[in-house]
Amino acid sequence: DGPVRAARYWGLNQQEYYSKADVWPLDPNGEILVVIQIEDTTGIHNLSDMLENVPGIGAVLIGEGDLGQELGFPRQYDHPALLEAIAEIVAICKVHDVVVGHAHAGTGNMQRLLDEGFRFIMSAPDRSYAGLEKGLELIGRA
Repeated sequence: DGPVRAARYWGLNQQEYYSKADVWPLDPNGEILVVIQIEDTTGIHNLSDMLENVPGIGAVLIGEGDLGQELGFPRQYDHPALLEAIAEIVAICKVHDVVVGHAHAGTGNMQRLLDEGFRFIMSAPDRSYAGLEKGLELIGRA
């Protein structure tokens, strides 16, 4: 049960748990972020419908590796077909005012990601935080 686990791991009592365990952005004070991942063309084709009919989706994360694989261009992250599919996801998210995310941000692609409207940026900390540091610098928060 959620409240029991919350008390055990986070030090919250049951009432505190219920006041925080709500989905943002439906509840501005909610502390649960629902992120869906789009990693194939079926997901792209259904994304607008999902964002219209499923309340509470806070962000869409693009699975560019699997998407590129399906498109026939594995590990070719700059391939025009993959970039076009990613742009379609970003455009759909903008129409629905939903944050779009990228899981492979680094110093080489950070400027492009910010220019394209990505607002949920992830980096691989086991390698370095250089990509995130570059992003903070580019948006004036370094």
